[in-house]
Amino acid sequence: MLRVVAKIIMRLCRWESIGEVPAIEKAVFIAAPHTSNWDGFWLLVYKVAINVDVRFLGKHTLFWWPLGSILRAFGAMPVDRRDASKVVAQLIDAFKTSDRLFLALSPEGTRKWTPYWKTGFYRIADASNVPIVLAFIDYGKRQMGIGPTLPAGTSLEDTLSAVRKFYAPFVGRRAELKGPIEFPPE
Repeated sequence: MLRVVAKIIMRLCRWESIGEVPAIEKAVFIAAPHTSNWDGFWLLVYKVAINVDVRFLGKHTLFWWPLGSILRAFGAMPVDRRDASKVVAQLIDAFKTSDRLFLALSPEGTRKWTPYWKTGFYRIADASNVPIVLAFIDYGKRQMGIGPTLPAGTSLEDTLSAVRKFYAPFVGRRAELKGPIEFPPE
């Protein structure tokens, strides 16, 4: 029932679904660009509409009753972002102990403009030996979807190059936050 509602919402709001969920058991999904709280809503609608079990991170402070139960039901995992190294280790462990896990991360790490995207998605995928799936939301074309899959073991340099190229044309809800996609020097 919820899937039907999600598809109706997408159709009424003129969002188009692009691409297919890859036939793999585990992956880190990049969800970008992330410039607004609306991104989470639309990507949740999309996730339900295409019936894919993708987990995502939420600030631990959001997990109060009853919101916490609702967020968990939709796939949210609470994290305390004050110590990023613990979050990365926790997510690597989740991949090791799960038979099937799709984890969506936003490399911007915030909805505000930032000069660099974070590379935690790569560190998690590399340490877990899982591929990276490039997923997107494009307000300019009103499209949401799944793009290419970067195989496990792809080098950092090749991954970042592919990410820059793939996400360059997409427009977030707050288009004024658009800038070149850069990563911090390693």
